Amino acid sequence: MKALDELTFDNRFARLGDAFSTHVLPEPLDAPRLVVASDAAMALLDLDPAVAETPVFAELFGGHKLWAEAEPRAMVYSGHQFGGYTPQLGDGRGLLLGEVYNEAGEHWDLHLKGAGMTPYSRMGDGRAVLRSSIREFLASEALHALGIPSSRALCVIGSDTPVWREKQERGAMVLRMAPSHIRFGHFEYFYYTKKPEQQAILAEHVLNLHYPECREQPEPYLAMFREIVERNAELIAKWQAYGFCHGVMNTDNMSILCITFDFGPFAFLDDFDAHFICNHSDHEGRYSFSNQVPIGQWNLSALAQALTPFISVDALKEALGLYLPLYQANYLDLMRRRLGLTTAEDDDQKLVEQLLKLMQNSGVDYTLFFRRLGDESAALAVTKLRDDFVDMAGFDAWAELYKARVERDGDYSQEHRRERMHAVNPLYILRNYLAQNAITAAESGDYSEVRRLHEVLSKPFEEQPGMEQYAQRPPDWGKHLEISCSS
Repeated sequence: MKALDELTFDNRFARLGDAFSTHVLPEPLDAPRLVVASDAAMALLDLDPAVAETPVFAELFGGHKLWAEAEPRAMVYSGHQFGGYTPQLGDGRGLLLGEVYNEAGEHWDLHLKGAGMTPYSRMGDGRAVLRSSIREFLASEALHALGIPSSRALCVIGSDTPVWREKQERGAMVLRMAPSHIRFGHFEYFYYTKKPEQQAILAEHVLNLHYPECREQPEPYLAMFREIVERNAELIAKWQAYGFCHGVMNTDNMSILCITFDFGPFAFLDDFDAHFICNHSDHEGRYSFSNQVPIGQWNLSALAQALTPFISVDALKEALGLYLPLYQANYLDLMRRRLGLTTAEDDDQKLVEQLLKLMQNSGVDYTLFFRRLGDESAALAVTKLRDDFVDMAGFDAWAELYKARVERDGDYSQEHRRERMHAVNPLYILRNYLAQNAITAAESGDYSEVRRLHEVLSKPFEEQPGMEQYAQRPPDWGKHLEISCSS
């Protein structure tokens, strides 16, 4: 394991030059201190977890110190926000400190959010507050533990720096990690500003570093776009299958690597509601839970438009046509697994749809239903779950279909069924009320709940003795928390 001063930097994006980013130094926080750190994320940098408790750790990720090899840059990009195009966005409060090259041969961006004003702050103060930094840290690591592609989070650093939002809060920084922080909006920026030379440089950069296998294809750029379509279909299928709501699917929040990215007013479903809107600023419901699927396709179309200098329109349309069938296939496969099914039948889609319709009308807890469905035999499980449904006759009809489907699926022991279903149906998820409890404690200076919740969520599928309270249905107040873009 390495010490902090032993990291190896290879700042490939910074070398693209000033057309792509601007050199900016972090603005240090007052009295920086560690709130929480991820041992798993630190391992990606070959770092010894013990260094998180050293004073220099908080100083580095609180903006007071820099590695000599770091080259902090604020990236420029644009994007479609709630359907409307914004010509210039960029890192308004984040800095790409540099890219670390680990012993496994991987590059990891170190991106510091809350690092102060940049040329792209757009009247903002460039800061992030403690509550949003904690939420992003927890979400990044929790999604990864669930098997959902995501950026990672190394740590949260708290401070005494006052920051004004709806009220005065304390500033914080979260260190985000990903193989790249390039977004759909990067391509849009150079396309709409009519800078073909820079757009070509960006396309080559992404192709060579992040989609090198596409170089072997007759049309490398088309192969890369097709791969992006496929990965997004898989990603959003996982969001839908596990009840994750991103909240702000603007094109500047869509990673070119197709990972969950830029956490704001996200939420996991408590009671199943296909129309759930997790962002209280989304008055039209553009980014509601059920709309995530078509919005994924809309965003890919926006990227396709920006790639027209490299790929024919007909080829782009053909590649876009893969999205919905791939999404549906991935989603149905995931839902079969969640139902404990190992084979495929033609009516499985109808079986899933009927269940979700019954859930919708009954306020059934989405996560706990699937977990409890695997606790016991299909016949016993549906009997115990029946009381959660308002339409008991409707559920009974579904239960008969389900039991018959399970019987046709194969002959295996209940122990095997439970093991298989519990491996894909989490017991613990990042519910908004759990995050809020941790934030409230942290804002009073107690970081123990943030750390405990992070530890629980790092093993979402394993029953953890003494942690039963994290697997309960939320109280009524916890189901209706309003989450905004303010951070």
